[in-house]
Formats: sequence, structure tokens, C-alpha cells
Amino acid sequence: MKTTDTATTGVETPGSPAGPGPAVTKTTAPAPRRTAKAEGATLNVFSHGVLIIWAIMVVMPLLWAVMTSFKTDKAIFTSPWSLPDRLHFENWSRAWTEAHMSDYFLNTLLVVGGSLLGTLLLGSMAAYVLARFDFPGNRFIYFLFIGGMSFPVILALVPLFYVMQNMALLNTLHGLILVYIAYSLPFTVFFLTAFFRTLPTSVAEAAFVDGASHTRTFFQVMLPMAKPGLISVGIFNFLGQWNQYLLPTVLNTEPEKKVLSQGLVQLAVSQGYKGDWSGLFAGLVMAMLPVLAAYIVFQRQVVAGLTAGAVK
Repeated sequence: MKTTDTATTGVETPGSPAGPGPAVTKTTAPAPRRTAKAEGATLNVFSHGVLIIWAIMVVMPLLWAVMTSFKTDKAIFTSPWSLPDRLHFENWSRAWTEAHMSDYFLNTLLVVGGSLLGTLLLGSMAAYVLARFDFPGNRFIYFLFIGGMSFPVILALVPLFYVMQNMALLNTLHGLILVYIAYSLPFTVFFLTAFFRTLPTSVAEAAFVDGASHTRTFFQVMLPMAKPGLISVGIFNFLGQWNQYLLPTVLNTEPEKKVLSQGLVQLAVSQGYKGDWSGLFAGLVMAMLPVLAAYIVFQRQVVAGLTAGAVK
């Protein structure tokens, strides 16, 4: 009898001469396809390629602006892509003094610093209460904050202008701070409420057992535990408030109290008469540096705050 693809064993069968045993059919494994490791490597190369292209698209304009801020006006138009012949630091000094960027920078630091502290303090207190305590109207208040995120600020400009005028807060830095706080609170409460819900309740209960009050438990126990979330939402608020233009344009019209975004627009408009493009790029880089520095310093905390709520 003819058999195909068989193998024999060395076991002798009783009643027969020593010889081959029963036939066993071979099973051949199919040829392996692309392994999971190869597919992961291909996906990794593709994702890294997309990230590199995206980084080039983002970094190149920033580098070009920094490079242009050290050129002369003639070099900007004749050779816009070449390196400067030397570093013209007088562009920065001219923008800092003659274009009043120093005054705009100081006003922006005061407004953003005060509003950021107020937003984090009030937002964390409201979020802690909404996340850790059950009381009538809890969900209603929470959804009111959520609704504030979807309300276009442009619709509130006219009534907000008259409210600020009646309260004698128009064209004042502290009035602008209050508006920034109100503008940033909805997102801050929404973000921190979800963050406080992920914190363990056993720590707060232990503090209560030791005799700590609600105020002391919040400021000395829960708030330090929420540091990653505070840094993350603080960075987001800092970016939004630092680059805010619409609110100060309507509510802050006095020249000596203008913020940095208003100063940059005024400097750009004046280029049609002066042609000081090098000073404009120097002022633009001055406005970008604090934002870049803040993100570079706190980038790990931002990532930690965004991913902290993923694992409970």
C-alpha cells in the first residue's frame, strides 16, 4: 500500500516481525505570516515619521521668527531664509523701550498672575465640594459650570462692558483679572472635579478622624495630592489668558494699561508707517518665550495630570 507524508515509529507490534510500527501522518505548519513584532515595528516607524513631520511644521515657523528678530529690515526682505550676518540685539532693546513692550509685559504678568491664582484657588475649592460632597443641587451646579464652557464669550461682550462700567471696573487691571477668572472657571471646575473624584477617600477620612476640619483637610491634605491636576489646568489657563485678545480689547482701552496681545497688534499696525519689522519680530518672540518656557518646565507634570485620572 502506498502512503504519502508518513513517519514510522520504532515500536514493535506483537505477533509480527521486528520492523516498522504504525504509520503516523505528518502535519506541516503553514508558513508564518508577518509577525506581530514586524507589524509593531512598521507602525512605530510610521508614527515616528508623522511626529517628525508635525514637529518640523511647528518648530520651523518658531525658529524662523527667532532668526528674523535678529536681522535688519533690509535683510528680512532681501534674504528672508538666510541666517543673520550678526545678532542685532538692538531690535530687542528698541522693541522693549520704544515700542513699550516692557509696559505691556508687566501688565500682562500682573493680570495673568492674579487671574491664574484666583482661578486655581476658586476652581479647586468648587471642584472639591462638587466631587466629594453630596447635597441638593450638586449636579445642577456642576452642569451650570459645564454650560459655561459652551457659552460663546463674544455674546457676553456688550452686557459685560456695561456691567464693568457700572461697577467702575472698566479700564482697570483688577477688573480684567476678575473677568479672566470668570472666563476660566468653567473649564477649571470641570477638569478638577474629575481629578478630585480619582483621589482616595481614605486619606480624607483619616484626616477627619485625627480631628482636622474640612478647611484644613482641603488645604493640607487634598490640595497637595491634586498637584498634577492643578499644574495641568494651570498651564492650559496660562496659555489661554496670556494669548487673550478679545476681552482686553473691549474692556481695557487705556494705552498705559494694555496687555501684551494688544501691544503686539498696535506694533503690527504701526509698521505701515514706520516699517520696523525687525522690532515687530523681536516683540513677537518676547511674547512667545514665557509660554514656551512654562510648557518646557512643566511638561512632565502636564502629562502626569492628564493621565492621572485614567487609572483609579
